[in-house]
Amino acid sequence: MILVTVGTHEQPFNRLLEAVDSIAASQTSHERWIVQYGFSSYQLQSCQGYRFVPADQMETYLKEARIVITHGGPASFMELVSMGKTPIVVPRQACFDEHVNDHQVDFTRQVAERIGGIIPIYNIDDLPAAVEDFDLRSAQVSSGFVSHHAAFVASFTALADQLVGSK
Repeated sequence: MILVTVGTHEQPFNRLLEAVDSIAASQTSHERWIVQYGFSSYQLQSCQGYRFVPADQMETYLKEARIVITHGGPASFMELVSMGKTPIVVPRQACFDEHVNDHQVDFTRQVAERIGGIIPIYNIDDLPAAVEDFDLRSAQVSSGFVSHHAAFVASFTALADQLVGSK
């Protein structure tokens, strides 16, 4: 299964949806494509689309997907990196009226250079090759990312228990 998510930003991301729909239509493997399309207006022809996906269902999709293609929202793709997945990241760009500025491009570039573990796509014409060569590209990008989430939660919980217990 290939999962595509554009997040909840109110500007459409039709450029990505048109590209994935075209790739899905030309695929000979008949792999299932699930697309969370948010506020985009492009009408999918070859993918199963949902405007939004409940959090528990999205978590299931993220775990089950062989490939995840996501917008450049930091929470979206860093969650995947922390899960040990290598997302294909297509940042929204202001020049296409997909976001108010290019912070997704900047953040994606910084993560790709400093941490790795993602396949950044800045030119949508490069997306078909990234999907086709996903296994090879995924093996080539390394991630030094170590999630501190569990340690933070444990530390915060201990502090909260200490503060509540001291009353």
